[in-house]
Amino acid sequence: MTRAVALTGLEGTVVDVECHISPGLPAFGIGGLPDAACAQAPDRVRSAAMSAEVPLPPHRIVVNLSPASLPKRGTSFDLGIAVAVLAAGRQIPAELVRGVVHIGELGLDGRVRPVNGVLPAVFAAQRAGARCVVVPAANAGEAALVDGIVVHAVTDLAGLIGAYRAAERTGELPASQARPPVVEAEAPRRIDLSDVTGQHEARAALEVAAAGGHHLLLNGPPGSGKTMLAERLVTVLPPLSRQAALEVASVASLVGGVQPGRELDTTPPFVAPHHSASVAAIVGGGGGAIRPGAISRAHQGVLFLDEAAEFKSSALQALRQPLESGEVEIARARLTVRYPARFQLVMAANPCPCGQGQGKGLQCSCSPTQRRMYAQRLSGPLTDRVDLQVEVPPMTKAGLSAQPGESSADVGYRVAQARGAQAERWFAHGWSINREVPGSALRRPPFRLPASVTSDLDRALDLHVLTLRGYDRALRVAWSVSDLRGRPSPDRDEVGFALAMRRAEGVAA
Repeated sequence: MTRAVALTGLEGTVVDVECHISPGLPAFGIGGLPDAACAQAPDRVRSAAMSAEVPLPPHRIVVNLSPASLPKRGTSFDLGIAVAVLAAGRQIPAELVRGVVHIGELGLDGRVRPVNGVLPAVFAAQRAGARCVVVPAANAGEAALVDGIVVHAVTDLAGLIGAYRAAERTGELPASQARPPVVEAEAPRRIDLSDVTGQHEARAALEVAAAGGHHLLLNGPPGSGKTMLAERLVTVLPPLSRQAALEVASVASLVGGVQPGRELDTTPPFVAPHHSASVAAIVGGGGGAIRPGAISRAHQGVLFLDEAAEFKSSALQALRQPLESGEVEIARARLTVRYPARFQLVMAANPCPCGQGQGKGLQCSCSPTQRRMYAQRLSGPLTDRVDLQVEVPPMTKAGLSAQPGESSADVGYRVAQARGAQAERWFAHGWSINREVPGSALRRPPFRLPASVTSDLDRALDLHVLTLRGYDRALRVAWSVSDLRGRPSPDRDEVGFALAMRRAEGVAA
């Protein structure tokens, strides 16, 4: 018997791989709810064993994946099944493989091929008390990110068999001595906030969004710089903590997004799906295995929806619950999977189908009905969850001749200082940034602001121009503006700025 890992989303369960060989006609069966890919493992294991010059015995072989009631999906069980069969056939010492977790797919020539989900699988093995895992060499880099566990990387089945036979003298399988080299990726084109010309109000909103983790809507005609601004948000965000970076890498591991041999990336992810993306592509799902969607791949980072009004209404409405809860729950008839989805939403939209309907709209060719229907594509319940809603005007000659704006490094320094103030203020309450603070906490002592400071917000709420959700989000934005300015708490000007940033509501108030 040996061990493997069955993944359900990011949650892993260590599985016992049992094998029994008995006299009878040659047969190889697998029990324990394997899917189609896992049920085909006998053919791969038999061919790989022959290529490794340790052919399986011509007897009846039965493998059970326990607990048998848990569905087993994918080809990552191949290596565990092969080791269990070889141990039962006394080709390798059975006492050594008993506590080792094996993860990997076998090729017909005996090579051990990489699989997705190695990082969360190794985390599951660590939580279950395993001391050693065997993984494909191409997955060794991500497996080594987990502390407190010995990682043995293999390239083929013959090498693993030789390692077990050599380890019979020492009593344990050693860690791989040779780690895969760090891959030097081609340096991407460096983008910087100073590339954006003019647009001072939008730049200020972007800085506030970065400081407090607020959601942002940029509305303006084509070519006004909305996409450039959104792409540069991650350049002013602080690096991820190790724990947050591991969460991001775990999600990426499920979709094959962790590059072989790459160091842990602490840059917040930036995910920009195409506007034709389906609901499953945005929130996760699929016909067979339930895969994480764009909102989970953007966990701890930025989800950018360019041409937001062109996305399917069902896909946009599916964002509402994850925006509030920070996770997405995908339910099927026999299975429920949860993925983290604590992302920062940035949307860019045109004012109308032709894109020229801003301001007086003298060049707009759309009818009032077309403009109204286009605006309704971004529903009120969704935009009510967006903290900052900014008009991005078209560029003018005066804007082109203006002095270049601040660099990402300068803005990022202020954002980091503001984040530090927030972490210190909210640490005792279990929050880290203003976006996470419940509105009820901001409306009660000791963080309740004086009535003279919130008078504009209170009036907007009484006139039903502002919802209670909008009221709370405006308070959070005001605290972020205050943190950027180094003040202990917001004043009326900062609350007014937050209200004005809620586009339609601020105008009406």
